[in-house]
Amino acid sequence: MPATPWRPDAEVDLIVGTPRGGGQDRPARALIRVLEASRLIDVPARLTNIAGRGGSNAWDALRARVGDPHVLSISSAPLLTNRLLGVTNYDHAELTPIANLYTEYLAFVASADHVLQSGDDFLGRLQRDPGAMKIAIATALGTTNHIALGGIVGHLGGDPKRLELRVFESALLAVADVVEGHADVAVVSAASAMKEIDAGRVRAFAVSSPIRMSGCYADVPTWQEQGIPCTLGQWRGVIGAPGITPEQVTYWESALGMAVKDPAWLTELAQQHWTSTWKGSAGTRAFLDAERAFLGTMLRELGLLQ
Repeated sequence: MPATPWRPDAEVDLIVGTPRGGGQDRPARALIRVLEASRLIDVPARLTNIAGRGGSNAWDALRARVGDPHVLSISSAPLLTNRLLGVTNYDHAELTPIANLYTEYLAFVASADHVLQSGDDFLGRLQRDPGAMKIAIATALGTTNHIALGGIVGHLGGDPKRLELRVFESALLAVADVVEGHADVAVVSAASAMKEIDAGRVRAFAVSSPIRMSGCYADVPTWQEQGIPCTLGQWRGVIGAPGITPEQVTYWESALGMAVKDPAWLTELAQQHWTSTWKGSAGTRAFLDAERAFLGTMLRELGLLQ
């Protein structure tokens, strides 16, 4: 008699490395809603927020659960850059890549009453002195936000190492820093600024998407439109603990593959300005290998790596 395919038989724990409402928290909550509502899992699922060290506190907790298929985490670029920068001594190769979900493009925002009014104003200030403005980012140095800024400064002929950055555990905190007047600009995932844009407390002057976005960003020009070659986004995926079996990986890859086709998930993509970049386990591992090489090159250009 053939063995019954593996399915979770205990509570599933989805660990995320940002506080509630942060860039890893939002997709985790959306996934849990879809997995439970569509009965793609037959057991309860809980979300555990362990913020800190650019997400590495959460990935440390995941790494400690060797062979446990009931624990997952949201992956993002700091999983790779923290290893490159020496914050951790591991990356995706020591964990189990399961899927890549989507890419989220960046919004460049200032407070509604800030003297900075446009992308041209921002570029002019950066060109005169990259360190003259305080810029809030999340969740660590070397993240996509930092790389995007460094690429813009390099394009203008400046030194990215002179950037004056304020680093927060969540993009929501970076936006709040702008609202409170501590930072001149925040560079954050587009969804993280929507609430404050809708409330009129901040406004966006550029996005890093290849084409214009919708909703509150409909009138915001891309950097490409403004003559700057900055098309860059933050990817999010799902990663498992070390040592889980191929059968367990197959289960999660299948369940997540069905979840990302669910109408509720597609609605979430549209509302959050997420662009689907679905890949299964093998494709995600290959993507992360290539991304590690790309990020290493970019971190050296930022002066963060020798």
